[in-house]
Amino acid sequence: MKPTVTDSPASWTRTAIIAIACGALIVTLSMGVRQSFGMFMQPIGRDFGIGREYFGFAIAVQNLLFGLAQPFVGAIADRYGVRRVLVVGTLVYAAGLALAALVLTPGGIMASLGVLVGLGLSGTTFVVVLTGVARLVPPEQRSLAFGLVTAGGSFGQFAVVPISQALIAAWGWRSAMIGLGVLMLATLAAAVGIRRPAASSVAATADDGGLTRALAQAAAHPHYWLLNAGFFVCGFHIAFIATHFPAYLVDKGLPAQVGASALALVGLFNIAGSYLFGLWGGRHSRPRLLAALYLARAVVIAIFLAVPLSATSALVFAAAFGFLWLGTVPLTNGAVASLFGLRYLSTLYGIVFLSHQVGSFVGAWVAGRLYDTTGSYQPVWIASVALGLAAAAISYVTRDTPAVANPPLRTAESTP
Repeated sequence: MKPTVTDSPASWTRTAIIAIACGALIVTLSMGVRQSFGMFMQPIGRDFGIGREYFGFAIAVQNLLFGLAQPFVGAIADRYGVRRVLVVGTLVYAAGLALAALVLTPGGIMASLGVLVGLGLSGTTFVVVLTGVARLVPPEQRSLAFGLVTAGGSFGQFAVVPISQALIAAWGWRSAMIGLGVLMLATLAAAVGIRRPAASSVAATADDGGLTRALAQAAAHPHYWLLNAGFFVCGFHIAFIATHFPAYLVDKGLPAQVGASALALVGLFNIAGSYLFGLWGGRHSRPRLLAALYLARAVVIAIFLAVPLSATSALVFAAAFGFLWLGTVPLTNGAVASLFGLRYLSTLYGIVFLSHQVGSFVGAWVAGRLYDTTGSYQPVWIASVALGLAAAAISYVTRDTPAVANPPLRTAESTP
């Protein structure tokens, strides 16, 4: 018989609450720093004499490595625990930021922001953190818990992007990179708060050959691949806007501060969006919510392109799109957990997240490529609308009915 749990966060254990708070802080810092890289595009380009395609490609490589490493990092977290992965990922991330401040050639930007930061992100963001949280909360409350942690990433964007812009304006982009690297080290302290539940250690020792079977089961499940396809579009949208939107606004004659304020507003409004989509995901169909979210993205972009551009329209667009920014994360992660359970969630969600990052690679790089070739972002905006409509249709026909019976892990207090 299934254990009875209440439909309230009051049913969460103290360990779960601490893990959610620490997970939110970790994602606040890792995603906040990541979303601020668009503010560095123009000063780094001027310093090294490189076009937007090169910087966009470096960020695209970062996103691609972030995704390619994710299934393997997820498998390591499933086997050896989330905390160890978080510590290593933080150190690699901070090293990448420090190296970026010291490089003297464009190739150094690729090695630091592209390679090291990309690998560091794979160990400090949603796949790892959400898995650690998922094992500590009741199944009925996972989407809500995911939404709370995801909201941390949104707050990071709201808080860190203006800090990055202020550091660049006051001390230059190199000193700003050092400052962000120091900020990332706070993640080491937060990692202590994410503990492995006692039940997971028993499950982890069972030699059932389960990973191979889980991968085969996921590969044969059509709705798992539909989730992959939808998440590709999410990555495309986010990487394009986070990397190129500030420069787009400057091209149109708006002050650089408007771009920083716009990215901050994206983060601010997605605090509410992430929380609400996580809350709704526990009460309604997650795929249908994803369909509504992607459709709303397409509509918001179309309206933004149709009205005259001004500081006001840019900020209104940022607020509206921000509400839709990372609401996909608790819904998609929750759908994967519903399909296949928790045992290999890091690995299976890591594969879905790889699709997201392939979309991010395309969004960041192709936008820069087209701009350097045509002098315009218009084709990418139009593609963003079309992809949003396609993702809405894909998500509408997706289902997250469990593939097999997956009894939830106990949510008992645990030891480190």
